[in-house]
Amino acid sequence: MKRLLLAWLCVLVGACATSPERAPFAPEAYFDDAAFGHPALPVSAEQVFALSPAMKRYLDVEAAPLLRRHGRQRGLVEVLRSRAHLSLEYDTEVTRTAAEAFDARAGNCLSLVLMSAALAKYLELPIGYQALTGQETWSRNGNLTISNGHVNVTVAKRLVDRVQSLAADDLVRLDFGTVAAGRGAALRPVSERTIVAMFMNNRAAESLVRGDMATAYAYAREAVRQDMSYPGGLNTLGVIYRQRGLPDRAEFAWRQVLALDANDRAALDNLAQLYESQGRAREAAPLRQALQRIEREPPFQQFDLGRAALERGDYAAARGHFERALARDPDYHEFHYWLAVALASQGDGRGASRHLKQAMDNSTTRRDLELYAGKLDRLKAAVRMN
Repeated sequence: MKRLLLAWLCVLVGACATSPERAPFAPEAYFDDAAFGHPALPVSAEQVFALSPAMKRYLDVEAAPLLRRHGRQRGLVEVLRSRAHLSLEYDTEVTRTAAEAFDARAGNCLSLVLMSAALAKYLELPIGYQALTGQETWSRNGNLTISNGHVNVTVAKRLVDRVQSLAADDLVRLDFGTVAAGRGAALRPVSERTIVAMFMNNRAAESLVRGDMATAYAYAREAVRQDMSYPGGLNTLGVIYRQRGLPDRAEFAWRQVLALDANDRAALDNLAQLYESQGRAREAAPLRQALQRIEREPPFQQFDLGRAALERGDYAAARGHFERALARDPDYHEFHYWLAVALASQGDGRGASRHLKQAMDNSTTRRDLELYAGKLDRLKAAVRMN
């Protein structure tokens, strides 16, 4: 069965809580440590922004001439944006700490925001965070459907630099990955505690996909402890409880998310699924009605219909479903890939090549990029042979 999980896996990463309310219970009320073992590695908020010796050495030695020439703010921006310096890659495979992202020179938007913020803090530059709200995209990993959003970091000049310089004090916004046109207006400030909670929630979701329940629970627990007003942690905790066979705990967590935001899509869907599995159709009905008001078509509905059509050999129907899925989310690489499969099955090699190229261009992990590139090469070779 599909389980809906609100998680900050920053493929494009999304919705943060904007309600000023707080859940009416202390964090400990949501936890059941006895139901889970200890994670293999400790979970600590201190690890998120911790600078490695390599990061300090880079700023103190390698980047020092650039920072002196352009000033700390502009020098750091140049280091982060230019391929002549750190040459960062956007990769959503895992959520990395600041030090891990620096070592890999890669990360999802949240990982690269953490790394940028850690470097800015070392340079004593004021920073802020923003999250894209209300315009989530969706992805899948295993049996989990994941809501994705986007975060960025802003960097200002130090007060002493503003006083000494006559130049305008421009606040620089650093975005990693892409933000679709028109979505910038939906950016809202978020606190650093929320950013840390997002990191913990991402790690929880990634651990859950791997089947590591103890680690998933430890990270989700820390996400809730970091920021009770951020719904992602409680949503993920509920998913973990349900998979552990603790439906009452799951219901409690999702009910508290809805107490914060009655329109939280993940909690509504998760709770409705739970009630339906328990034969509580009367309680599930108003949740389904609320979901219908928020979003008339569930994520991946057209995609699932397209896959089913492919399996029965109805390639024309599959093509139509995949095209409708792309109309909803034109940037999701899997939609482009499966449309390419449908087109190739109809003998449209040129159209299939075009969508495979778009799948490759929109891929968010090195593994997917290599996969689509290989398929595109084979398809081109087959077209040439014919």
